[in-house]
Amino acid sequence: MSRVCVLGAGSWGTTLAIHLAATGHDLTLWGNRADELARIEADRENRKFLPGIALPDGVKVRPELEAALERAEFLLFVVPSQAVREVAERVRAVGARGVPVSASKGLEHGTRRRLSEILAETLRDETPVVITGPSHAEEVSRAIPTSVVAASADAGRARAVQGLCSTRQFRVYTNSDVAGCEIGAALKNVIAIAAGVCDGVGFGDNTKAALLTRGLAEISRLGVALGGLRETFFGLAGMGDLIATATSRHSRNRWVGEQLGRGQTLEQALASMVMVAEGVHTARAARDLGRANGVELPITEQVCAMLFEQRPPRAALQALMARDLKSED
Repeated sequence: MSRVCVLGAGSWGTTLAIHLAATGHDLTLWGNRADELARIEADRENRKFLPGIALPDGVKVRPELEAALERAEFLLFVVPSQAVREVAERVRAVGARGVPVSASKGLEHGTRRRLSEILAETLRDETPVVITGPSHAEEVSRAIPTSVVAASADAGRARAVQGLCSTRQFRVYTNSDVAGCEIGAALKNVIAIAAGVCDGVGFGDNTKAALLTRGLAEISRLGVALGGLRETFFGLAGMGDLIATATSRHSRNRWVGEQLGRGQTLEQALASMVMVAEGVHTARAARDLGRANGVELPITEQVCAMLFEQRPPRAALQALMARDLKSED
């Protein structure tokens, strides 16, 4: 049994807390909103994000960060990507020494940093672990069979997280390609927005199949340019996560795209959500990374144009279809 602190009481953080507590680990759950934590503790359920899923007795809800982190061997960061640095700075100030694990997906706006890079830099820990892959909270919280990846430059740490999280319903593979896994996790949200636009406009299976195929090529181009391994993008952190996020009714990123395709503005779509659509923040950072590294990201460019420049969805598709003809090789 290990002592684990989950930082972030949204749908995925709560799900990981439930999952790990059910396997017998000593689990504390912390969030940035004391009022929401009080409701979770009183109800023994996160009714805002996971209605109907009870918290096991082993989940201890702690509004005080220092108490939540006390003697924690593993620190799971499950906060929105844009809050990772702030929370990590608070964790460092407390002096926590556990293994940092990033379970969020995205890129930091402005710096364009991967989340494990932020943890390494802020916590002065060179080998954080990343948990990623196709894993909707709505399914994992109900013990629906799921497979993910634990990635780290430290193979021992990756195996430790693999052992920490694995059950008969939740299978964890290890991977040493941290950059590839994180780029796959971040950019699939951008492609999922584009897939949602296809649904909202009313395009068919041909369109979405082409979009996902070329989207995966786009993700892998950038990932390899940033040090990732090409084969990573054909695994769980690449193709697996892309399929789940771009096609599922649970996907908040696909849902945002669908609303854009139906004529809503970005502001209107986001105003009707209680969760964070990470692809919105990631799109601009990914676009800028592509430009800085000389990597073509045509789908990402058009997603940014729809999100931030009010380009009509059909015009964005026409821009993609009218690009210069080339070989698929």
